Amino acid sequence: MLLGYKFIASSTALNCPQKDRVHAGMSRFLCAISLRFILAAFLTCTSWVGINAETLNAENLSDKNAIAMGGYEINAGDILSLAVWNEPTLGSEQILVRPDGFISVPVVGEIMAGGRTVNAVQIAVAEGLNRYLKDEPNVVISILNASGSRVYVLGKVQRPGAFPLSGPMDVTQALAMAGGLNSFAAENSIKVLRRNAEGVQRSIRFKYGKIKDGERLESNILLHSGDVVLVP
Repeated sequence: MLLGYKFIASSTALNCPQKDRVHAGMSRFLCAISLRFILAAFLTCTSWVGINAETLNAENLSDKNAIAMGGYEINAGDILSLAVWNEPTLGSEQILVRPDGFISVPVVGEIMAGGRTVNAVQIAVAEGLNRYLKDEPNVVISILNASGSRVYVLGKVQRPGAFPLSGPMDVTQALAMAGGLNSFAAENSIKVLRRNAEGVQRSIRFKYGKIKDGERLESNILLHSGDVVLVP
């Protein structure tokens, strides 16, 4: 009976180190997996932030280049004037851009102006007139009133509404025109809703608290006509 007890005790003693080794191995395995998961999550977040920053910087640069090159895009509701050199009867003092984006041009007829630059519309009008004139026409289109270009600020601001976009305007400037945030606004949850040429809308995050601290300045993007700044 005593021998049996010693045998069992010695077997148990032999198994303990084996169990300890198994537990240690499992601990190392789980630790390695946890470290890999944390590293993967960190790299994912870092790359996402980098992509966002690059995208916002590219948009800002594109907007600044468009402004420098006279890349204003005509909007429905804008009022234009048309002059044709040496052909005063073909000009027009005021042309309203209709809600569908078209304008009516003497002799030429209907031309799409909405969403196009002044230079692009001038070329389209000149090509249309060229069919009826002996010499190549020199067309000048001017914007008399850019009332169709607007941005909208909604939500928890002092004066929500639509504001004319008469020049370059960033998000903080639009918020200032709306009287600033009220005391209930979630300043780091602001979104800019923007619709592309295909009509697809996307959301751009804007953290006002970061801007106040001088951080994430690239997120203070220039607004486009039709943008909606939403303050929850």
